[in-house]
Amino acid sequence: MVATAESCTGGMIAAAITDIAGSSDVFDRGFVTYSNAAKQAMLGVGASTLATHGAVSEAVAREMAEGALSRSDAALAVSVTGIAGPGGSEHKPEGRVCFGLAQSGRATRVETVEFGARGRAAVRRATVDHALDLLIDALSA
Repeated sequence: MVATAESCTGGMIAAAITDIAGSSDVFDRGFVTYSNAAKQAMLGVGASTLATHGAVSEAVAREMAEGALSRSDAALAVSVTGIAGPGGSEHKPEGRVCFGLAQSGRATRVETVEFGARGRAAVRRATVDHALDLLIDALSA
């Protein structure tokens, strides 16, 4: 079973999975945690983690994925948090997305991908595609 924890994609990963007939055999639930308060309340992301690293960070992506795993019946959870745009900053530019992948019995994996300032819709679509690839790779291993 798979769970998702999404910020910048707002549920698009869960939608992509559940668009497929029979997905109820593999998909447990999705958490859309757009605000920092939702990340804390629904996934247990630490206030200190958010204060120290900011919402768009590998530390937050890790806690989101681990929170989704522990708060679901899934054995695998993917998380995303990023700057879809428009905008961003010098330190956190548009197109930066942090991913987390938590799996029962394995160390949580995190990574950051710089998709670039290609526009909100394109960054979100690329984020969904990358998250699905992470899930496929984990399930294939």
